[in-house]
Amino acid sequence: MKKYSSKILASAKKIKLIATDIDGVLTAGEVILLENNEEIKIWNIKDRAAVSYIKKHSPEVKIAWITGRKSKQVKLRAEELKIDYLVQSCDDKKQALIKIVKKIGIDLEQVAYIGDDIIDIGVLKSVGLAICPKDATDDVKQYVNYISQYEGGKGVFREACEIVLKSKGIWDKVLKYYL
Repeated sequence: MKKYSSKILASAKKIKLIATDIDGVLTAGEVILLENNEEIKIWNIKDRAAVSYIKKHSPEVKIAWITGRKSKQVKLRAEELKIDYLVQSCDDKKQALIKIVKKIGIDLEQVAYIGDDIIDIGVLKSVGLAICPKDATDDVKQYVNYISQYEGGKGVFREACEIVLKSKGIWDKVLKYYL
């Protein structure tokens, strides 16, 4: 079992919003474009499960998806999973996050953000817990508190949720629910 540093757990304990990029984090960053310009993305079921762990066992923690692209599939997926905040076609993710934080009434210190490329750096530098996938760009890795043991689209979001739930003493409750 992966052990997390006391510094990471202390930061994670404050988290009230887990925000994430989509392509390169929730997906591997590959997009299939059909002739009608509809996008097809491959989603990791472990990340889907993590959304349910948060919703069921720590509903005070909200979830936001902030992406530079716009996709009908993303909108439908966010609705299906009851994602609290979805921002698409976003080229200033930090400002988008600030709007969400103000709406919730929390500080950036209470946000965990997961990003993988340079468009995410401004956000990563401003939050309480900055996380990236193992295969994030080197430029991003220098601005995070934690580099996931997983590549984008392979369970990074799930690991971030586990860190937050463990830090809040809720992970054992999650495990017991499924035993």
